[in-house]
Amino acid sequence: MVDLRTTLCGIELDNPVIPASGTFGYGREFAELYDINMLGTFSFKGTTKEPRFGNPTPRIAESASGMLNAVGLQNPGVDKVISEELPSMAKFFRKPVMANVSGFSVEDYVYTCERLDKEPQVGWLEVNISCPNVHGGGMSFGTDPGAAAEVTRAVKKVTTKPVIVKLTPNVTDIVSVAGACEEAGADGISLINTLLGMRIDLRSRRPLLANTTGGLSGPAVFPVALRMVWQVSKAVGIPVVGMGGVSSAKDVIEMMMAGACAVEVGAANLTDPLACKKIIEALPSEAEKLGIASLKEIIGAAH
Repeated sequence: MVDLRTTLCGIELDNPVIPASGTFGYGREFAELYDINMLGTFSFKGTTKEPRFGNPTPRIAESASGMLNAVGLQNPGVDKVISEELPSMAKFFRKPVMANVSGFSVEDYVYTCERLDKEPQVGWLEVNISCPNVHGGGMSFGTDPGAAAEVTRAVKKVTTKPVIVKLTPNVTDIVSVAGACEEAGADGISLINTLLGMRIDLRSRRPLLANTTGGLSGPAVFPVALRMVWQVSKAVGIPVVGMGGVSSAKDVIEMMMAGACAVEVGAANLTDPLACKKIIEALPSEAEKLGIASLKEIIGAAH
């Protein structure tokens, strides 16, 4: 029997599989298809201080081995998440959940994190300084080590729960950003968010997305994500959550060997709503084939 358990910032998970923010909503629709309590946990829809409608349409474009999205953090705002979504979620998900937080200023991050930190269902705060699809915030914090550290330090002052900082791959040196977050007090790092890309409509000769650019996700980005997880996990002493193009149990094992203690699954949920269920069910047999008795043993094995 393979031991699938892992630990993320002091909280034990039954397995390392976590649906990524923005691909799983608040879990409600997926809970109608299977018992989502089989997941390690899930990262719910990115939350901002104020409600956001998001970017104009079209927001999605297909690409070989992946997709581009420019949704733009559509969400009802932190007050409604606390008053409506979390109580609803507690009815069908009994484990601690990961709250994904975005902002357009340090003050935004502080306000939203401080509010969510008080909620009993929230186990971790995933602070997203990496969204490429909003203007005047998001990724701008994640491309500069100083700005990343500033957000991390400010959030840590008002929270008691583990803070996991989500990084963008759209930088020259992701290790320096991760190191700055660790030094500022981050309890963990998650990476990667999407790679900035675009498509052009050949008939109109204009960008296909209304936002012009969007974030590339899916199997196409997996090798890039794996490389960055390997680099960051070697450089920091805090837990790393790996993501980016993960779509199979083998991908999860590879991410863990690169240094991830837990693995988020994103775009795969959009093409197959049972993706995470299938990955968890396949993990024991894939591990047995490789002679793995416990997933904890393989974390960072590629180092």
